[in-house]
Amino acid sequence: MSTLRDLAEEHTHLRPADIDHLHRIAGDWQLLSDLSFADLLLWVPVDADGTFLCVAQVRPTTAPTAYQDDQVGRIVGGPEVAHLAVAYSQGRIWREGDPVWYGDVPARHEAIPVRLRTAEGEAGEVVAVVGRDTNLSTARTPSQLELNYLTTADDLAQMIADGTFPPPRHPGETTSAPRVGDGLVRLDAGGKVTYASPNAQSAYRRLGYASHLVGEDLAALHRRLAGDPLDGTEAANGILAALRGEAPPRREIDARGATMLTRALPLMPAGVPIGALVLVRDITEVRRRDRALITKDATIREIHHRVKNNLQTVAALLRLQARRVAMPEARVALEESVRRVASIALVHETLSMSSDEAVEFDGIVDRVASAATEVAATEVSVGMRRRGSFGVLPAEIATSLVMVLNELLLNAVEHGFPPADETDAPSAPGALPAPVVASGADAGRPEVVVSAHRFRKTLHVSVTDNGRGLPPGFDAERGSKLGLQIVRALVTGELRGTIELRQGASGGTEAVLVVPLARTPDNRSTI
Repeated sequence: MSTLRDLAEEHTHLRPADIDHLHRIAGDWQLLSDLSFADLLLWVPVDADGTFLCVAQVRPTTAPTAYQDDQVGRIVGGPEVAHLAVAYSQGRIWREGDPVWYGDVPARHEAIPVRLRTAEGEAGEVVAVVGRDTNLSTARTPSQLELNYLTTADDLAQMIADGTFPPPRHPGETTSAPRVGDGLVRLDAGGKVTYASPNAQSAYRRLGYASHLVGEDLAALHRRLAGDPLDGTEAANGILAALRGEAPPRREIDARGATMLTRALPLMPAGVPIGALVLVRDITEVRRRDRALITKDATIREIHHRVKNNLQTVAALLRLQARRVAMPEARVALEESVRRVASIALVHETLSMSSDEAVEFDGIVDRVASAATEVAATEVSVGMRRRGSFGVLPAEIATSLVMVLNELLLNAVEHGFPPADETDAPSAPGALPAPVVASGADAGRPEVVVSAHRFRKTLHVSVTDNGRGLPPGFDAERGSKLGLQIVRALVTGELRGTIELRQGASGGTEAVLVVPLARTPDNRSTI
């Protein structure tokens, strides 16, 4: 199914600003649909002959729908859209006409012109029409709640026709907001409550207000109820701003261990401020869960911080031991262990600063690559470069992958670019080939390149050097070096991936890894 923007751009000549306004309406019109007990359909003109295209639809949560089938993408014309043509051409709300039938469902048609206000704040031309279609099969004598809902819906419909609804969205504010069924309060022009739904009354009782809301000055009530005076003042100022015709951001009120989210909307049909609509929702349990998650996240970060400290302590102890070992082979083995432990500590250090069990891996790779050039046992100055991005990786992938890359980078530097006394020595039978130099701007400059890209839920990584390449008869599967065994075990075991060591296309050595990012159930789901 095409989106609102796709349909409008393909079939109409609406400007980008007009389409953006239609998007704002579709993002906020569930409120109007619930208050109206009606389906809302957004129609845009296709041709000058009176043909209209439906680009969006919303069904009420407070009443049965008038349409069992989705109407989006439907193009209609002729007598069926005569009410839309009147609203579009005359710029007024159309409410005349007899009920129509959709199969066995009788429905009442209304049409609301959609205007976008100009930069000067004046009502512009009509760009679309909102069809308000009510299912009449369950019609009955309306209650006080329904009468207040319908009255408020008519005010908002007139504001759509004026171009003043919906109000601009505040930065960082999502579409999630209190709905009609959560709690509704209507205020007069003086800020006094003229109606409060039962759910709204219950929400205020949670805050400690047990009396009836009708007749109360809501701004003053918010000041009295809020446990924090600053929160009470901000909530009260939001009510006063809505009464002035402004659209304040949503506010939260905390009192007596309960939390209530409020959204205040101005009511200005025909440009005349007549009061405000306040939607409220009890979010006490939501905030309680949020606080529990924050506590849990802080605990997890502290655990990662302590693991990082412990690993650094282990690395320091191994480093001290290496200084006191007389055997060169044992000293080299301990120093390699230090580097491996330190690479794991990098992941836990990053996790200790993150709010979830995932890390931005590019920075870790850059630090590991820098360390590899500093500690590698070679006299050659080797450049390190990263190409592409690893992105965000789950902790269980990052921990194993950083060890693999640490081993591959050290091998590339130490074995691809041996000390000068090795390269200058006369060639002997079976000796490794001389270093291969790159061509182009970096010709003669030893370099290791780490490349990464994602493709179809797999991570493709290559570590390439322009050094002397693999020795003749090299077999990665039968290699006895500990570093190579670690790499092979981690890639095929923990990472469930594959690795291939081969000669580079223009010389040197290339290690290619393919790591799946979507794990099987027995290996835990990652991303």
